[in-house]
Amino acid sequence: MSERSEPAGVPGSGLVKGLAVTLKTMTKRSTTQQYPDVAPELPPRSRGVIALLEENCTVCMLCSRECPDWCIYIDSHKEEVAVPGAARPRQRNVLDRFDIDFSLCMYCGICIEVCPFDALYWSPEFEYAEYDIKDLLHDKDHLGEWMATVPPPPAHDPNGEPAKEETAAARKAAIPAASAARPTAPPVRPEPASGGTAAPGDGEGASE
Repeated sequence: MSERSEPAGVPGSGLVKGLAVTLKTMTKRSTTQQYPDVAPELPPRSRGVIALLEENCTVCMLCSRECPDWCIYIDSHKEEVAVPGAARPRQRNVLDRFDIDFSLCMYCGICIEVCPFDALYWSPEFEYAEYDIKDLLHDKDHLGEWMATVPPPPAHDPNGEPAKEETAAARKAAIPAASAARPTAPPVRPEPASGGTAAPGDGEGASE
């Protein structure tokens, strides 16, 4: 078998290509960031630290079970709440401990995605380094302080479909409005019976 010979290139073409890359790099504007003297411009939805909205947490343990690093620790207890008009008091979960170990967290965001009650949010803050690795364990109070740095949700796309919650709320609001605007039928007056039978009041009036 004969090997196919490749055509010989122009002598010195490789050197010219290499010098072209060098010249392009030399004339390109530097992108060096002077951190920490100059704070970098981060996207508004960047993943910095996880914030906790304790009021929305129902202690469903879904975030802790789905965490691939097992860095979320949750403890809770149940208490009875008296409900007016109910035969027996109801039980609810009370959050005692919600810790995230950021020395183990890999910032995958699974806990935020699986939370069914929007209790976890991303904050763009990332400057929370510590001298001791044990201080990277943030409790629920520390996680709650990050909520002040969470940016507002993005605006809805005017060309996109409305959210399911908005559609359901508009449908519920339209039901009582439609029933109130519906005209009511006038009352039907009873017709006299056929056969010439007079009413009792008419007979007494005729006898008088």
